[in-house]
Amino acid sequence: MCGIVGWINLEKSGPKNHTEAVLHQMCESIVHRGPNSEGLWLDDIAALGMRRLSIIDLQTGDQPVFNEDRSVIVMMNGELYNYREVRSDLEKKGHKFTTRSDTEILPHLYEEYGEGLVDHLNGMYAFSLWDTRRKKLIIARDRFGEKPLYYGTFEGKLIWASEPKALLAHPSVRPELNLDALRQYLSYDYVPAPNSIYKGIAKLPAAHIMTVENGEVKTRRYWDQTFAKDGPKVPIGTSAAELSELLSDAVRLRMVADVPLGILLSGGIDSSTVAALAVRHAAERVKTFSIGFEEDSFDESKYARIVARHLGTEHYEEKLSAATAGDLISEIGTWLDEPLSDGSLIPTLLLSKFVRKHVTVALGGDGGDELFAGYPMYFAHKVTRMYTSIPQFLRAGLIEPVVRRLPVSTRNMSFDYKAKRFIRAANLETVERHHSWFGSFSLDEQLQLLTPDAVTGSDGDIYRGPQEMLALCDAADEIEQMQYLDINFYMAEDILTKVDRAAMAVSLETRAPFLDPRVAQFAAGLPLEYKLSGKNGKFILKKAFEGILPAEILARPKKGFGIPVAEWLKGRLNPLMHDLLAADRLRSQGLFEPEYVGRLIREHETGRASHHKQLWTLLVFQLWYDRFLDPPSRVV
Repeated sequence: MCGIVGWINLEKSGPKNHTEAVLHQMCESIVHRGPNSEGLWLDDIAALGMRRLSIIDLQTGDQPVFNEDRSVIVMMNGELYNYREVRSDLEKKGHKFTTRSDTEILPHLYEEYGEGLVDHLNGMYAFSLWDTRRKKLIIARDRFGEKPLYYGTFEGKLIWASEPKALLAHPSVRPELNLDALRQYLSYDYVPAPNSIYKGIAKLPAAHIMTVENGEVKTRRYWDQTFAKDGPKVPIGTSAAELSELLSDAVRLRMVADVPLGILLSGGIDSSTVAALAVRHAAERVKTFSIGFEEDSFDESKYARIVARHLGTEHYEEKLSAATAGDLISEIGTWLDEPLSDGSLIPTLLLSKFVRKHVTVALGGDGGDELFAGYPMYFAHKVTRMYTSIPQFLRAGLIEPVVRRLPVSTRNMSFDYKAKRFIRAANLETVERHHSWFGSFSLDEQLQLLTPDAVTGSDGDIYRGPQEMLALCDAADEIEQMQYLDINFYMAEDILTKVDRAAMAVSLETRAPFLDPRVAQFAAGLPLEYKLSGKNGKFILKKAFEGILPAEILARPKKGFGIPVAEWLKGRLNPLMHDLLAADRLRSQGLFEPEYVGRLIREHETGRASHHKQLWTLLVFQLWYDRFLDPPSRVV
């Protein structure tokens, strides 16, 4: 795992006085991503830099890497899991290698296939490649967006980096709030690609490649999933066996490392599956790691212990309390350079800190919910079809008032919380409904939250991106269409971003076997009822691991990896909330209406309603704002 930075002059007559010192400064801003070494390369057109976390080929694997005549230069963040097979094929074609690193296959693949090199990769990556002969730059991001890549054009240069903070370290870049992205953040809890929270800085979307040649910048998507159901329907037992073998090989490939490796074990079926397959392939006893909570309804550590005992792993566990969380939350502004209000951000950071004491690489279960329809929202779409068939006067006059009067509970995924979120969005169009169930502020609520200047200065068509993306999806069923959107939006820009930032903050590499493209495409091609059977998601995954995992793990309902923020906002985090959301501060900032925010706080504190999700979203934004937006840029 590493971090990359760089720039290319787009104008032949443009300024070229940014030196190696600037490149080094950008690299220093992301030293946490790669504490082991630094690589720098410059000519009069392009500059490439990186920080390395040594995982494979500890002795000779430093970057940049080159082709034989050193005319092609590559810097990469990530891992290429199939590099041994690709290298063998390239050697048969006459290519010569000087290291044992996975990155070195890239310049040679480019020599063979040009831009088509990405078609030969199974991995998580963001890389930059400079062809000195053609004066051509290629930057690319992996199929699912496990590794980030930000870019922008400033003073005649295209500048890129693994994290926004590295772009901000370049003297041409100044931070300025992107109001359109703020509207998206308030709706989604994250900023979906291609936007970022900074005006002028974009994200390269997952599965995209960018080329720059003769000053012309082109971006295209190079891979996509298909949900086409080709051929006769295969019996579920046969499909389950094939899935088991595909996942087994995906785990095997991701266990290659020259440093200690472990498994992130939550006790859910996804991480438990990865742990079971790791035990199958390990040459020594597997290390597993989990965290628990002092608050019982959020604590899943007992399930992780059940799995660890069943598999015979060397298990490590740590507890998270409100006091610990308060300390971690105060650190958010030091490392989270784009707001992300996922409630599992804090436990993911704690887990990463804990795991890094023991290993450098950790495998996890990310991707299982999106690929195999594990989220409750997928079943909720089925329920919506039945709910909206009830006469509207009964829904509005009887059902919805009863639901709104349900007593407020702060327990994890309480019935009242789920019921209230369901009716809040059930009558909306599919895309808006789906993201409203996930997100914090509805469009109507944003009009109350935001100041008039913030509203008029921004684009209110918040769901245009996913609606346009649906045109690329070949799934006919509404639920599979939402899976497709979640893979491209929620998973890429929330789940994987959260894991990348939290793990990289402590120099921990994380790997996701479910996101092997062979597994993902296999899942997309399955009949929907193999994934969502009745209200049971991940049906085929559970069938594939019957007899391998404990029955009580297979039977467990989905439970999020969140924090008891509703209670903490009334206790340990209450002073921080009142400070960051104080009326005077909000008026000075000019983004949010103090009266509306004050009402959210009062109703939450008195128990009239649970606004923890909205308040947490605002709190995280304020922590980011105070750290990364310069005072002169704060005027809207």
